[in-house]
Amino acid sequence: MRSHVFGSTRSSVSVIGQGTWYIDSGDRKAAVAALRRGVELGMTHIDTAEMYGDAELVIAEAIAGQRDGLFLVSKVLPSNASRKGTITACERSLKRLRTDYLDCYLLHWRGSYPLAETVAAFEELVRAGKIRSWGVSNFDEGDLDEMLGVAGEGKIACNQVLYHLKERAIEHAVVPWCEKHQVAVVAYSPFGHDDFPTPGSKGGEVLRQIAQAHGATPRQVALAFLTRKPTVFAIPKASSAEHAADNAAAVDLALSESEIAALDRAFPLGPKPRSLPML
Repeated sequence: MRSHVFGSTRSSVSVIGQGTWYIDSGDRKAAVAALRRGVELGMTHIDTAEMYGDAELVIAEAIAGQRDGLFLVSKVLPSNASRKGTITACERSLKRLRTDYLDCYLLHWRGSYPLAETVAAFEELVRAGKIRSWGVSNFDEGDLDEMLGVAGEGKIACNQVLYHLKERAIEHAVVPWCEKHQVAVVAYSPFGHDDFPTPGSKGGEVLRQIAQAHGATPRQVALAFLTRKPTVFAIPKASSAEHAADNAAAVDLALSESEIAALDRAFPLGPKPRSLPML
């Protein structure tokens, strides 16, 4: 599994990781098997959140006995992101995950609490050894500027944002901002939310042709395109061990400049939206 340094941290993290939103809503045995297979194949970056129901409990079962070597991420809800609330939420997540620390802890999106309160809590958690780094999610460049002003350079480890072939808004300003400030970009819902290009569509046909040329799948091509820059990581969810293996294989796919250009034409960037899209 190819890995890159995760933003301003010293951690080398798998480019393709594992998302867990809704992982608790299906077959639990299959979900555990998918996570374990993903780890076996090098997808050691596992992302979750307190908002994701029982996902943290499913992860705890899947990673039992193999916490070392994983890059484990969770998130605090904005409604809990006061200084005291953030610490309490983190401790609750640690208990549910059955671990002593998180590799990274994120503010899920902007809320009503001042960023300074949340940052103070993050820094307290770092000093206590309960988290090793912290970051944000669903932050546009204006939000990032504000967070940078509060925390200073080198503190924001990542920005987790919506990014897939049909939604490339982050390429306008968020990705350049993160590249400038050594902040990792983590793409959630990289296949879209039940909106992956269909085989009969124009974009779907371009994906099929490129996939066929590489002996790959259209979803592997999509992941390769999204992670073409070293700043960007992706966290697709897998519902089965076979699906996890399919996601992991995307890391070996190297797209040519002409293939990237073809995908760029099939899935155009479009104008910059007034606000950052999110789910």
